[in-house]
Amino acid sequence: MELKFTPEEEAFRMEVREFIEANLPDETREHLKKGNAPTKDMTVQWHKALHEKGWATPRWPAEWGGPGWSVTQMYIFQQENQRAGAPDPQGFNVGMIGPVLIQFASDEMKKKFLPKIASLDYWFCQGFSEPGAGSDLASLKTSAKWDEEGQQWIVNGQKTWTTYAQHADWIFLLVRTSNEGKKQEGISFLLVDMTSPGVEVHPIQTMDGGHEINSVFFTDVKVPAENLIGEVNKGWTYAKFLLGNERLGAPRVGSSQAKLEQLKEIAKERIVRGKPLWDHPRFRDKYVEAQVELKALEMTVMRVLSSMQAGADQSKPDPATSVIKIKGAQMVQRMTELFVEMAGEQALPWTDGEEGDNARIGPYWAERAAPNYFNYRKSSIYGGSDQVQKGIISKAILGL
Repeated sequence: MELKFTPEEEAFRMEVREFIEANLPDETREHLKKGNAPTKDMTVQWHKALHEKGWATPRWPAEWGGPGWSVTQMYIFQQENQRAGAPDPQGFNVGMIGPVLIQFASDEMKKKFLPKIASLDYWFCQGFSEPGAGSDLASLKTSAKWDEEGQQWIVNGQKTWTTYAQHADWIFLLVRTSNEGKKQEGISFLLVDMTSPGVEVHPIQTMDGGHEINSVFFTDVKVPAENLIGEVNKGWTYAKFLLGNERLGAPRVGSSQAKLEQLKEIAKERIVRGKPLWDHPRFRDKYVEAQVELKALEMTVMRVLSSMQAGADQSKPDPATSVIKIKGAQMVQRMTELFVEMAGEQALPWTDGEEGDNARIGPYWAERAAPNYFNYRKSSIYGGSDQVQKGIISKAILGL
């Protein structure tokens, strides 16, 4: 793949754009345009529309229900879906656990889970981080003990920052199955039914007032033997593969492109010191700087995709995805910073006014500016913190 799109790829882009325009509900489009996270119903509705079209699992091979796209088509689809303000296909399903099962699970397990993962009949969440084991994930302590008599695993422990656990039917779980040798060598990968006795979900409220993350507790949870992915004590290998896939999807280039377009449109109407904000040179300088950085990020993503298309070993994470993860997180944060700067005093969500102590002021984008700014500080932590990514870059790319 050259670092530009062919006429055939641009024709595919138009096909995707026209499908989204014709099928994305207006309510969903407007809800996300205002800076809100999609509701569960919105995500399910759009995911199932994509599944019916055959587009819900863009990275999967055709053998297991994927559309058979090139990596460039996958990127174009993701970019157009985000630019249109559509919910992403449920990422924990199609971008994380699905590829892990395809790469490492038995055919029996694939046949049991993949169709329902693809259709979102099963909603999965991710059970990796724990109190005291976030960036140092290999220090996790949630245990799975083998019950010889019951031929099953008994799980005890706690996971935290578990996104959308309140919606999930299943959780994919890293557990400690051995304390011998290096800590990475004693980890296994299980699938756990969230309705199992002993599973408890406790909500965590985020700084923007939302509820997207949770703590999940496991008390003597019984897990059938067949819910183990691959081999015992090989879970760290599968987790690294999953995190590489997560980082490739982290930049959200299409979403940032849409935010830049929205930012410019609003800045032309926002009056600051007697003239549109767009006419203030310093603001335009910051806008152009963000535009240049976003183009550089897009080109880096395309280089990684080009390597994948050329036949790079996809069973191992490309260390360049760590570069993408760092710059993608910074780009998301830069967008929120520019919206706060544009909103000025209207970024304050509440004011005392004639309509009562809880009267809102300003347009919708100003009301969401501060909450989104605070919420997306997390983007430099989840999927592996910036410090962890820099460690990977220093070893795997720079050879230090």
